[in-house]
Amino acid sequence: MTAFVKKLAVYLASSVAVFGVFSLLIYLGVIDAYLERILMTICINVILALSANLVINYTGQLTLGHSAFMAIGAYGAAVVNQAGVPFFLSLIIGSIIAALFGFLIGLPTLRLKGDYLAITTLGFCEIIVVAIQNIPMLGGAQGLTGIPGETTFALVFFSMVVTILILYHVVNSRQGRAMISVREDEIAAEAMGINTTRYKIMAFTIGAFFAGFAGGLYAFLMMFIEPTSFNYFKSIDLVIYVVLGGSGNFAGCITSTTILTILPEALRFLEDYRMVIYPLLLIVIMIMRVKKVRIPWISDLVDTFRRKGGKKNAAA
Repeated sequence: MTAFVKKLAVYLASSVAVFGVFSLLIYLGVIDAYLERILMTICINVILALSANLVINYTGQLTLGHSAFMAIGAYGAAVVNQAGVPFFLSLIIGSIIAALFGFLIGLPTLRLKGDYLAITTLGFCEIIVVAIQNIPMLGGAQGLTGIPGETTFALVFFSMVVTILILYHVVNSRQGRAMISVREDEIAAEAMGINTTRYKIMAFTIGAFFAGFAGGLYAFLMMFIEPTSFNYFKSIDLVIYVVLGGSGNFAGCITSTTILTILPEALRFLEDYRMVIYPLLLIVIMIMRVKKVRIPWISDLVDTFRRKGGKKNAAA
């Protein structure tokens, strides 16, 4: 218990310190409004990527419809807020609606596996997008306007911090170990008495909740949302973030999400050419990831940390 409290204290203190540094840079004008918007987008994408990570990497289920839950959370929170519900309560309600959809969709679809599950979730994503386009109350194809700009850097940063904390403890709990057993060998897990469908639905529902919360933050950041922002291209982006980050690796998922969120903005000076260079860079990065190509100074740094960790374990 003491070790857990120490780790928690270090994590929270580090998070507050990082937030303090960024807040100071924003206050001094070193980080302007454009860069602040990118930072906020990174935090929202990290929440999305980690929610997808729980389903894809920890439970081993390939979903191509995760952006649908983001859309449900975004529209749900925005509409509820416009009806007079306070901002933060609107975010929670939008997230709960997304989680409810995750549960209801997960019941029939998560009995499927592999390609069949991927195609089914992709279809669900497109159904949500088309449905929103044909509901006038949600703005239809033109999008929903009049959303107040309530999202702040402090809110998205600490939402990301809390999301990391919660999901980390989920995957390291008894339920998390059951999810991992489903990923490793579903037949063996069932033979050991684990209700695999139950844990897949649990992961799907939790992931949908956080995707919906990220969608709500996105809606109140952009102040305008339209259905095509949540189509299957967004889901594919999330899959890339997760796969590039490594299997079940929180740090890798956060790092890959940060890099791939910054990369399109960094290439903006290339204008239309960035639409060619960005996918080429993704291909190169994935090849390096698969072939485990070593980048000298990064690899040396990682090896140093591993050696230090090994010495500490040996001493213990």
